[in-house]
Amino acid sequence: MTEFDPEKFEEKYVYYFEELEEAYSNAYNQLHGRYDSQVLKAIDRKVLSESEPFYEGNAEHSSADESSGQRPRDHDGEFRVEIPDDARERVGAVADHEQFDVVLEELVERIERELHRIFGVESDD
Repeated sequence: MTEFDPEKFEEKYVYYFEELEEAYSNAYNQLHGRYDSQVLKAIDRKVLSESEPFYEGNAEHSSADESSGQRPRDHDGEFRVEIPDDARERVGAVADHEQFDVVLEELVERIERELHRIFGVESDD
């Protein structure tokens, strides 16, 4: 697990490029063979390549509750991935494929989960 610093995530491509690549790659590989490869590849190359991951921390959980005797969570927050507004236009005719919306949504969700896993960040969910 990579040590995570929320402040460094603002410059994620400098500090966490390998981890970001790993999260995107793992998400893609988890869906490979489950969905139409043309749809999966188009989304990966034309939509996700222009997506932007963000981390939103939750300051409420950042300090320890001394009376509980439990260690505080180092980081408690959420990763989210924003995709371009023109995702459908980017993939052309593939956007009309019945699997397009499902694959896009599942890829984004899996990338977010992978980021949580890789960085050891707990979500509020």
